[in-house]
Amino acid sequence: MQDFSKPRMFFADPSSTPNQRTKDPSVVRFRDRYWMYYSVWTDPTHTALGVATSENLLDWTPRGFLPLEGTLEADGLAAPGALVLNDRVHLFYQTYSPLDFTGACILHAWSEDGLTFTRNPTNPIVRPRHPDGKPYAWSNGRAIDGEAYLIGDFLYLYYATRDPAGRQQLIGASRAPVTSSLKREDWVTLCADAPLLRPQTPTPLDPPDLDLAWESDCIEAASLVQHNGLHYLFYGGNYNKAPQQIGVAVSTDGIHFRRLNQGRPILPHGLPGTWNHGESGHPGAFKDTDGRTYLFYQGCNQHMNPPLDWHLSMVPIKWHPVPGQPDLPLPDFAALPQ
Repeated sequence: MQDFSKPRMFFADPSSTPNQRTKDPSVVRFRDRYWMYYSVWTDPTHTALGVATSENLLDWTPRGFLPLEGTLEADGLAAPGALVLNDRVHLFYQTYSPLDFTGACILHAWSEDGLTFTRNPTNPIVRPRHPDGKPYAWSNGRAIDGEAYLIGDFLYLYYATRDPAGRQQLIGASRAPVTSSLKREDWVTLCADAPLLRPQTPTPLDPPDLDLAWESDCIEAASLVQHNGLHYLFYGGNYNKAPQQIGVAVSTDGIHFRRLNQGRPILPHGLPGTWNHGESGHPGAFKDTDGRTYLFYQGCNQHMNPPLDWHLSMVPIKWHPVPGQPDLPLPDFAALPQ
């Protein structure tokens, strides 16, 4: 476990309630500043999407919330995945309406200014279901934690879902031509027969004898960056506060993945008494225009007095060469200003 005190970047939206509860960071560079989108509680039972801006990736100014629109969004929004495309900010996010465990699905909206968003008229755009609405055999049909990522001429949309029993959290994906309108009919599944990643289950590319017990029953919150022509997928292993920790897998095509770091977390939860003892989770990987990579994440410690709910933080990533293997991305806490 990593032992470090409250970090240089330590953000929670002051408007959130209770306990400044702020989760699920996603960061982009848009025009002359950085934009962070996140989940935030606007009352004790409802979540919305918050917006903050920064000039240095460390100090963030809240800019407001996305207002809920229509019946699909009536029960709250969460887990935004942001992407800048054609001078627009695109958000891919989950809804809880109807308020049903299997009803969660991925919605899409875009903005010319980073604050005011137009909804996709075909929402919801993606969920792991056949055209007739029946879930795939390996899924219960829900979709959360949307993450859009560009590979060649296609936009890939990664999401988390559950197995039919609702016990295990899994990763699936769809893709659409980047030149399309990104409407529901443009998306084609990449995983009708099986998930891309399943907790504690090696992929065909994984080396033997990986230590995967820490993933427990959950892999979620996929977040991707490209490095040296490879696609690195950061993910949260285990459920929130269980504790969740962050692992990483790599792919040549964005579909077939191999875990790195012997399957162990690259960003563990903190020691007892630290701000992130409850978890270091829900990664938001961000590659800046200068090529540097940063890992945003949520942390909590429900045992502090008074208890801290989720706050957001960030650490630079340093790429470590491994002979004959892909570079290994590891947190570089020494690179953070104090």
